[in-house]
Amino acid sequence: MRRVAGPLALFAALAVAVVVAPAFLSDFQAQEAAYVAVYAVALIGLNVLTGYTGQISLGHGAFMAVGGYTTAILMVDHGVRDVWTIPVAAVVAGAAGYLFGLPALRLSGLYLALATFAIAVATPSVIRKFEGFTGGESGKNLFGLPQLTAGTTPVHVLGRQLNYNNWLYYLCWTVAFVVYVVGWLMLRGRTGRALRAVRDSETAALSSGVSLARYKTLAFGVSAAYAGVAGSLYTIANASIYPDTFPVQLSIFLLVGVVVSGLGSLAGLVAGAVFIEFLPIWAQDISKSQGAPSVIYGAILIAVMFVLPTGVAGMARRVATFARGRYDRRAPGTD
Repeated sequence: MRRVAGPLALFAALAVAVVVAPAFLSDFQAQEAAYVAVYAVALIGLNVLTGYTGQISLGHGAFMAVGGYTTAILMVDHGVRDVWTIPVAAVVAGAAGYLFGLPALRLSGLYLALATFAIAVATPSVIRKFEGFTGGESGKNLFGLPQLTAGTTPVHVLGRQLNYNNWLYYLCWTVAFVVYVVGWLMLRGRTGRALRAVRDSETAALSSGVSLARYKTLAFGVSAAYAGVAGSLYTIANASIYPDTFPVQLSIFLLVGVVVSGLGSLAGLVAGAVFIEFLPIWAQDISKSQGAPSVIYGAILIAVMFVLPTGVAGMARRVATFARGRYDRRAPGTD
């Protein structure tokens, strides 16, 4: 019971903070916070694949692009409202991830990482190739469309009037909370145990009756579906999409975010998302007087890995264990 109470308390505290935060944020800060939620959604999916199943992916930016273009095409070409494109983007990207997971069953480790990285590299060129469908180099512009909620006029939600940035903030964080709960429930059950068994030892998993093909492809599909949701939200937030909206670097940043948050844990994902969103900005600010942004970024990343080798979630577990031990020693009636 104690193991459940901690995450629930943390989840409730974060939910309260998210609800009241807009009162203290400017429109620009609310938009930045929305991007944090978008990255958190992508990191949940990538953690399912890499943290829980042990399959390294350097191509999740490509699945975000699939979700993003699904939203853009539905809105621009078919007049679908932005909110209703999000589940469709999840299905399309999830199907793409599942299909990729089938041939990827023959790969593992660095070979799988290189295969997924090749997808991320090739995706912008493929998008440009199908110009009639994707808009090519010009992309697709959503700004001013009536399908873009609050894009031109504020909306009223639960008696509150929300401008575009505040609507975007609540939309992204609401979706993030929903998909977090779905992921948490899935990983706590039989599916989560099977995925961890695959990660820890494929031989032992097979001997226990776990189908490697089934759960590896499932992990790819679920992970890509989360990336599709994140890509859809990112496109809505940008109100546009282009071939370079989801560059190769994004896939690398997502893997970095998962490592920073803590592999095999959902507890530190917000910290990983904050790292992705703000570290490039901080590095850019510091580099004005001390060097190139990429150098600063790399130095900070190395420092974080030294200080937090198991990520933010690992540090939180150690602190909780230490505090619990001190409490147990001080509690009356204990030996």
